[in-house]
Amino acid sequence: MNSSVIVFPGSNCDRDIAVALEKLQFKNNMVWHKETSLPKSDLIVVPGGFSYGDVLGAGQGWAKSILFNEFLKDQFYNFFNRDNTLSLGVCNGCQMLSSIKELIPGANYWPKFVKNESEQFEARFVNVRVENSNSLFFNEMHGSVLPIAVAHGEGRVEFDTNKDLEHLCENKQITLSYVDNKHEGTLRYPFNPNGSINGITGITSTDGRISIMMPHPERVFVTDQNSWYPKGWSEYGPWYRIFANANKYFA
Repeated sequence: MNSSVIVFPGSNCDRDIAVALEKLQFKNNMVWHKETSLPKSDLIVVPGGFSYGDVLGAGQGWAKSILFNEFLKDQFYNFFNRDNTLSLGVCNGCQMLSSIKELIPGANYWPKFVKNESEQFEARFVNVRVENSNSLFFNEMHGSVLPIAVAHGEGRVEFDTNKDLEHLCENKQITLSYVDNKHEGTLRYPFNPNGSINGITGITSTDGRISIMMPHPERVFVTDQNSWYPKGWSEYGPWYRIFANANKYFA
């Protein structure tokens, strides 16, 4: 199994993602974002970090570097439209993939990710609920409420129309939601750090092969990365499961 992590100016979670993949026996490539040819890969991960200094619209700017380059645009289009691949976008990678949704099958109704309601960068631990979705990354995780790290200034979902949100719900494309201490979806800050409607913070394509999320699973997939954890956890925490599901898909 071959994977590629796309590296860009300011990324600081690419190695974390690579370590998680390598532990699952992926043969991983670190790919500079301006390389003119994607390596032969089964899985592409677009990581988080401080893309271009995390200036406003950084994910969109990164997306335009692909959309305005016909060769790169074709490379990504061809990858996404192969029916035997997986893709994951985290944080800045989530913003970027949502901005090139025109290249992604089954992503027509994805939202944009805009400035947090708090109008500031939010870095904290929150709880999210794994929703019943089509995503292959979250297979058999539905209903779990899990702690996870967030670190973003532009994580609030913004839909073009209310019908877009309805379409995603009807087609089981919502993967993750922020929840409060009663494990209910919430708009209350800081349980919901950015003000996203219904607490939405993860979305997938219609066939579940391509998923995007604002929280950082790579920062907490090893148990010791967590500031607190139940005694029953082993070496790996529950977020290890999304990388294991990717491995399982190709087994």
